[in-house]
Parts: sequence; C-alpha cells; structure tokens
Amino acid sequence: MFWALGKLLTLLFWLVVLVNQFTPFINPLHLLVDLVGSLLALLHFLEAVFCYRSLRGRAHPWRDRLKILFFGVFHLQTIPAPTVLKASHA
Repeated sequence: MFWALGKLLTLLFWLVVLVNQFTPFINPLHLLVDLVGSLLALLHFLEAVFCYRSLRGRAHPWRDRLKILFFGVFHLQTIPAPTVLKASHA
C-alpha cells in the first residue's frame, strides 16, 4: 500500500513537471519545479543504471527499467529479491 501511494505521488509530481513545461508557473516557482524535476530525473536514471545487471533475469527487464525511470525506488521495492540457491556439499 505504501509503495503504491509513493508511485501515485511520483506520477503526480511528473504531471506537475509536464504542466510546468507547457504553461510555466509564476517566476520563482517554475525554475524550482524544473530544477527539482531534472534532479529527480537524474537520480532515477542513476538508479536504472545501477540496477541494470540485476534486472537481466526478469521476464521484462526493459519494462522494469522504464518503471524505475518514472517511479525510482518505489518500483525497486516492489521487485522481489532474487532467491539464492544453497549448494549442497557432500
């Protein structure tokens, strides 16, 4: 439930950034929205780059990477951790 709320709020933030691109807000606010939006985009891009190899075994790794670009850590937390098989030594 927490992760779904985080995804919803992140999607709302991206909507605010998109609206700001077409109809800029008042003077200091539009610069702040652009700055925070670009910093968040950079952060999500870095998350996608750092998780690139760990997503290889997933069914749809490119879809997961795209969701990481939009939602960041809120999507990463919904991905189940890989299971480690224990080797049996005789």
